[in-house]
Amino acid sequence: MAELTGALTHNATWRDYLELTKPRVVLLMILTAMVGMCLASPSAIPLHTFFWGNLGIALAAGSAATINHVIDKHIDGIMRRTERRPLVQGRVTAPRALLFAGLQALLSMLILTYKVNGLTALLSFLALIGYAGVYTLYLKRATPQNIVIGGIAGAAPPLLGWAAVTGTVAPHALLLVLIIFAWTPPHFWALAIHRVEDYKKAEIPMLTNTHGIRYTKLQILLYTWLLVAVSLLPFATRMSGVIYLAGTLALNGRFLWWAYRLYRSDNPSYPLKVFRYSIYYLMYLFLFLLVDHYLLALRF
Repeated sequence: MAELTGALTHNATWRDYLELTKPRVVLLMILTAMVGMCLASPSAIPLHTFFWGNLGIALAAGSAATINHVIDKHIDGIMRRTERRPLVQGRVTAPRALLFAGLQALLSMLILTYKVNGLTALLSFLALIGYAGVYTLYLKRATPQNIVIGGIAGAAPPLLGWAAVTGTVAPHALLLVLIIFAWTPPHFWALAIHRVEDYKKAEIPMLTNTHGIRYTKLQILLYTWLLVAVSLLPFATRMSGVIYLAGTLALNGRFLWWAYRLYRSDNPSYPLKVFRYSIYYLMYLFLFLLVDHYLLALRF
């Protein structure tokens, strides 16, 4: 078995290491970080800050994701959704993955400290520890509220982008964090319903397993209403204008429609549809923030 594992590890490619960073998740995080940068500045962002800031944030996120692969190797092998991951299949060993994570974290801290600013480096490091350590190592296995509490770390990117440009933590930056924080439970719990049997086998105390699917659907609906309220705050605080308001109302209406259908129906396809829509929801909401910001700037 050891010889087989060694042979498989020797065949690891750059795609295996890229997969360890969860690139699709990181891309969505970088989009929110970029929007945080843009909203922090009334004019064009210096290319130097834009490039190095996003690179450093992406490396920190990739490092946290890689550590997540290492910690969750056992349960990943049990769950159908994750059974093909590089560590589970033996294409990459845990020590090599940890070395890869360490290199990403080191590069991230060096880039953010010396090319951006110390505050962004500190906040990125805290987010890395929050996700890889507090959430993955402890909360995920300790409480059905794991995704709610741990969502704080995953909601940090727009704050990091804001800090990269201004060197400060502003109320509007925290408002962007609050939007992602409210979005995370309905997004992830929809996937948890779709993969309920996987989480049972892995003995992860997701809300679906501890309180039942019906209760989880109710929580998704309630958190979606909370998200609707929070997503209107950028307009209410005059951070954004009518373009953002119109786009967000449309997105919210669709999200509520899906959340209500999920709550009222036992259709097995609905949880995955809600999960997929939630990804588009967050992406387009932040794009509406971006478009509204620059059109408003042109108007004045």
